[in-house]
Amino acid sequence: MRFEPRRNKTVSPRTRRLRVAGGALCAAALAATLVTGCGQDSGDETAAATSEAAKVLPNQTTSPSGSVSPSGTAQLTEDQTKRKELLSTVKVTFDKAATTAVGEVSGGKLTDLDLEGIDDQDDDDATGSPSPTSSPTDGTSPSPGGTESPGGTGSPSPSGSAGSPKWVAEVVEEDGTAHNVTIDAVTGKVIDSSPDADQSDADKQELADQISKATQTPQQAAKVATDKKPGKVTSIALDENDSNVLVWQVDVVTKDWKKTTFDVDAAKGTITDEQVDDD
Repeated sequence: MRFEPRRNKTVSPRTRRLRVAGGALCAAALAATLVTGCGQDSGDETAAATSEAAKVLPNQTTSPSGSVSPSGTAQLTEDQTKRKELLSTVKVTFDKAATTAVGEVSGGKLTDLDLEGIDDQDDDDATGSPSPTSSPTDGTSPSPGGTESPGGTGSPSPSGSAGSPKWVAEVVEEDGTAHNVTIDAVTGKVIDSSPDADQSDADKQELADQISKATQTPQQAAKVATDKKPGKVTSIALDENDSNVLVWQVDVVTKDWKKTTFDVDAAKGTITDEQVDDD
């Protein structure tokens, strides 16, 4: 602190020197008091704040921007992401689709049922939405869910639009005549049902033999598979394996969005093979 002489008042040199000396002593005493008092309080507050920060900082889990760190969250593959996106739109489960398909063919038996697009989703028409890496070419912007804005080909509507996911079934009559049945996987409505026009007599005979040997129903085979590994059935087909054993091949998508294919003996109901698709 600097003391300046008062203006407009005449004082003697000796008086001025005494005032300056006295002022300096007072200033020194005041500064010492301020440093001692304020410095001590400030030190206590700083120490307390530092202690609290030490408790919080080691447990900090957010990034500098404030978002939560993604550590501990498994990264999905492209195929897993596609399965997740497709199955999130499906409202009709495997068993309901199977019942609907069989109901379209009197006396028929289900031999094949697939959720269209679950493994070949590069075709946008199969899923009703563009692939994650695609972008609109008409100037529209993709919505957060990965589908285009109202001007584009959006996600399937609940009413069962052409872009809705579908169950595609094969139902066989006792003589081997196959019927193709397509079911909207959102509404459960039958989109199409017609005989397979490309069947030969040999094809019919083969199918007739297979359905006569398959004592296990597709629903029973699906239960065997999901009892072993809980998940959603996305495909089931009656076929012979490499050992010429008639099996139900059942695809199950588990909660981690991986797919496991089970071979279930169509006569015994036992699992003969299990393959996990890691993609």
